[in-house]
Amino acid sequence: MRKALAIMAVLAIVNPLAESAGGQVEDAKLATFFKSFLDEEFKHRPLEATRLGDHRFDHLLDDVSPEARANHKARLQKTHDELPQRIDYKKLTRSGQIDFEILQHHLKKELWLMDNTRVFEEDPRVYNDYITESVYLLLTQSTLPQATNVKNAAARMAFIPRVVEAAKAGLKAAPRVVVETAIKQNRGAISFFQTGIFELAGETPALSALRDASKPVIAALKDYQKFLEEELLPRAKGEWRLGKEKFAQKLKLELNSGIEADEVLKEAEAEADRVELEMFVIARQLWATIFPGRTLPPDSPEGRRQTVLLVMDEISKEHGRPEDLVKDARATADKVRAFIKAKDILKLPDPDRCRIIEMPEFQRGNSIAYLNPAPPLDPKASSYYAISPPPSEWEPRRAKTYLQEYNRHMMHILTIHEAYPGHYVQLEYSNRHPSLIRRVLYSGVFAEGWAVYTEHVMLDQGYGDGDLKLRLCQLKWYLRTVCNAILDYKMHCTDMSDEEALRFLMFRAFQSEAEAILKIIRAKQSSCQLSTYFVGRMAFVRLRRRVQAELGERFELGRFHEACLEHGTLPVRYLPEIVGDKLKASR
Repeated sequence: MRKALAIMAVLAIVNPLAESAGGQVEDAKLATFFKSFLDEEFKHRPLEATRLGDHRFDHLLDDVSPEARANHKARLQKTHDELPQRIDYKKLTRSGQIDFEILQHHLKKELWLMDNTRVFEEDPRVYNDYITESVYLLLTQSTLPQATNVKNAAARMAFIPRVVEAAKAGLKAAPRVVVETAIKQNRGAISFFQTGIFELAGETPALSALRDASKPVIAALKDYQKFLEEELLPRAKGEWRLGKEKFAQKLKLELNSGIEADEVLKEAEAEADRVELEMFVIARQLWATIFPGRTLPPDSPEGRRQTVLLVMDEISKEHGRPEDLVKDARATADKVRAFIKAKDILKLPDPDRCRIIEMPEFQRGNSIAYLNPAPPLDPKASSYYAISPPPSEWEPRRAKTYLQEYNRHMMHILTIHEAYPGHYVQLEYSNRHPSLIRRVLYSGVFAEGWAVYTEHVMLDQGYGDGDLKLRLCQLKWYLRTVCNAILDYKMHCTDMSDEEALRFLMFRAFQSEAEAILKIIRAKQSSCQLSTYFVGRMAFVRLRRRVQAELGERFELGRFHEACLEHGTLPVRYLPEIVGDKLKASR
């Protein structure tokens, strides 16, 4: 009996080690399976390979014909079906199981989108990616020698007229709003191939190898511009509204957060009330300084809204000039980085590869700024924090409201969100994670939620030295995030009109007219994406609240943030599990 007990005791000790070794073997099989899937995809989708940092196919461009797209769907379906047959989920480590679940969910989502959306027939913007981004990325983010990038760009450009022909043949009942955006972006594309491409390549048109390659592209794009304006726009009567049923299904797949569409709306509406009240409290404190001798509006719903609006209007007048936006952002970034180091918000990436630039014209039209991160398969490339001046065709009044929306105070919040410690920092952490699945199939909810979460954290820790104007701008920015989720739902699940949406954004979210107009356009063109910010932010808030309550005085903010980021950009529903395990180890 004693001998039997002794054997059982040994087995109890050895078995976990055996399971661990077995799990690592199965994890390796999953990694190989995904790598094979990517290799096959990249052969057929060179643009996606370039986006992710694999430069083997930089000289090629996708076939976007109906036949090629059908083959793409067949490959995804085959991979979806083979995954559980080739990989034993139960044998994986827990980390491997999470990767398995992420891949399986991605395949399911992509297949659903192919069955339920028709972007190649209804959205000309999708072709613009192949036309401009495919070349732009080669000249800005590839770490290959510049001569090689120029050679690849010239070779890739030879395929662009074929993409244009596919667009003209494939586009049918497109919604007017996306056609209007595509027209503006294509004008920018023409300009890019006429002049911008040579500036990026560091060459003069007369001597550049890109000169001859650009001529047929420019001719094709000018013809495409005529098609967009004279043929597609007059018959652009397609429906942009997704509908309640499809919206709920898409949101569940896109967010992968365990929250239903109706729950998001309910939580967002309650949060909007809370934030609006907090804004009034701060505006009331600023009132006497901004309006000395003027009586505060009455403490009623309309009076509180008026107080906030009047104070915000005065603050918005403190803005820079269009030509200084990039310079101002760079100066702000220096200040933000110094604060993060001084207050131990988290460890910043070293070296810093974030470049702050003016947004290229062909990428403008939907937002003031974006962060284009270093690709996960070429992580030593630069990341780009791009800022867009007011479009040149805007009349002065509209341009002025745009600058008021992104005033000097708001520029700090924007830079925190897009760069430090927001998107740039978070995605640099993500690129260090060993899992190829997590680096490639990253969660937009995690990324956007983190960026929004950091806005209030920086001010809570003292950034801005308690400046109430800065805090009010941060709350306004956050209220915009909350209202974006409400707008996203109501634009696609109800019959909310543009006029109703404009009033909602201007009077409830305190947005300028110019910003509100752009947001309505964006809502029509990107169903479910506007909800990611709010859902992600609330996930981080809930997690921190729980962890801080458990640890009490032992809670360290920098350590918590690093624990959140060190597991890659994965669906937020995994956060409670992975962060809890990480905090058990030393920093």
